[in-house]
Amino acid sequence: MEKISLILVDDHQMFREGLHLLLSKLNEIDKIREASNAAELFELLKQEVPQLIFMDIDLPGTDGIEITREVLKSHPSINIIALSMYADEVYYLPMIEAGAKGFILKNSGFDDVENSIKRVMAGKYYYSQEILSGLISARNRKKHQQKKNNDLSERETEILQSICLGLSNIEIAEKLNISKRTVDKHRENILQKTKTKNTAGLVMFAIKNGIIPMQ
Repeated sequence: MEKISLILVDDHQMFREGLHLLLSKLNEIDKIREASNAAELFELLKQEVPQLIFMDIDLPGTDGIEITREVLKSHPSINIIALSMYADEVYYLPMIEAGAKGFILKNSGFDDVENSIKRVMAGKYYYSQEILSGLISARNRKKHQQKKNNDLSERETEILQSICLGLSNIEIAEKLNISKRTVDKHRENILQKTKTKNTAGLVMFAIKNGIIPMQ
């Protein structure tokens, strides 16, 4: 993994400093800067664009969800991992829709933080174990609803799961032993059936309908 520059966005100084200290011990981390609110973050972005941002959701003034939307409008290449005290859908679903690639709880162990960096920087998504457990429970509750509302074919579901793992269309084609053109067409159909516009929307659909791969 190439060296990573990142920004920690959180209004609690003690939490920022603690996470900063732990992250600074990772070999793959090159530079760490800190911001306590939206204004400070956008000032830092004027100076240098990082590869990764850890974004607290509950910030004073503009919350982390809206800040994530604004950041990705002007800097779509930045990977954003959400930080929160809560594992409720009302927090992680809007963040995923806004474009966040990961979601970890503030009471997670540092292994969780390190794994989130590795997966997100590899083009995949990452969720804390507590969130995955909640998604599994939600999937079990929604099985009957899926049968009524989810008209994706078995192949389309398989491709959607691969998309949620961060695989490109070429990688999916190789994995399923089909042509990239076939994957492209399936992806178009999936977008139409799910009434979504992009990968973030597909991931959110997969979570809501309990078909995201639990790995």
